[in-house]
Amino acid sequence: MAPTLRRAVVAVLALAAAAAPFGVPASAQARPAGLDVTGWVLSGDSPAVVQSNASGLTTVSVDGITLRHSGRALANPDRANALQLTRTGHAAGLHVELVLSNYSNRIGDFDRTALHRLLSSPRHRGRIAGQLARAVRQGGYDGVNVDLELVGRRDAGGLVAFVRTLQSRMPRARTVSIDVSAQTSRAAYLDHGYRLRQLGRVANVIDLMTYDDHGPGWSGPGPIGPLAWQRAAMTALLDQVPARKAQLGFGGYGYTWAPKGGGGTVTDAEARALVAADHATPTWNTAAGEWTARLSDGTVLWWADGRSYRLRLQLATSLGVRGVAVWRLGSVDRLS
Repeated sequence: MAPTLRRAVVAVLALAAAAAPFGVPASAQARPAGLDVTGWVLSGDSPAVVQSNASGLTTVSVDGITLRHSGRALANPDRANALQLTRTGHAAGLHVELVLSNYSNRIGDFDRTALHRLLSSPRHRGRIAGQLARAVRQGGYDGVNVDLELVGRRDAGGLVAFVRTLQSRMPRARTVSIDVSAQTSRAAYLDHGYRLRQLGRVANVIDLMTYDDHGPGWSGPGPIGPLAWQRAAMTALLDQVPARKAQLGFGGYGYTWAPKGGGGTVTDAEARALVAADHATPTWNTAAGEWTARLSDGTVLWWADGRSYRLRLQLATSLGVRGVAVWRLGSVDRLS
């Protein structure tokens, strides 16, 4: 997985978003009874993003706090708006998590050095766990979502220890979930720093990031999260983690691949607008459960929309897992 572009926010296209022949879904689908749905939201987003998706959610995870390069301190640049998103989520009856991330705007990627400094030091682990617990109490959050990415095998034990320490510091009845990059074998999960059986014991929920299978910068054009790959990754995870703790990730966005290299991230609406403006013909890929199109200049698009999301709800149900986790509200078609 190459997660940099997953977080990149592309400028809104100066195009009229007229309804394209292949349809602009008004919404994805209300969540099936008994299936939890988590939606991530950027801390700078409008509360309206949460409000418009609330009936399709059980949890909203506010991406609002980051690990500093030292590995021993936190930054919370959008605290005021994050708290407003939290109040909006609570008003809608949602469980609200505060996301801890090691993403760095300075380097434009997840910070491996900061992560290693945190996970390799018992002192740093305790310090950050305490700071997070305090942020949860002060902000009225219901839990923490640990989104520490680019974990190495050398830090696998430290990751488990950090989640365990965080659980011990959290206020009563608060939860800890953790995001895990998708792999398709037990060995591959371990190589990427995930001792799944142990994480399954110390975390309340494991969100499997079954997206970014393809993307500009690390692969040629292809689906974001094809169904067969998602099933294989979740099956490998369920060999070590109880299904009641596992959530299937869904990437509700798209990528572009330029003919001479490079590309970017697009929302579902932006992908449709690009295709419509070019008078291109989109193709639904049944095997992947996603859309693709080629523009007149040779640019290739793949994106997952509301139709794609409905198939992931079906997949999660067939696998018997806890629910689905969606990256991200404001990019994916409305969930309610």
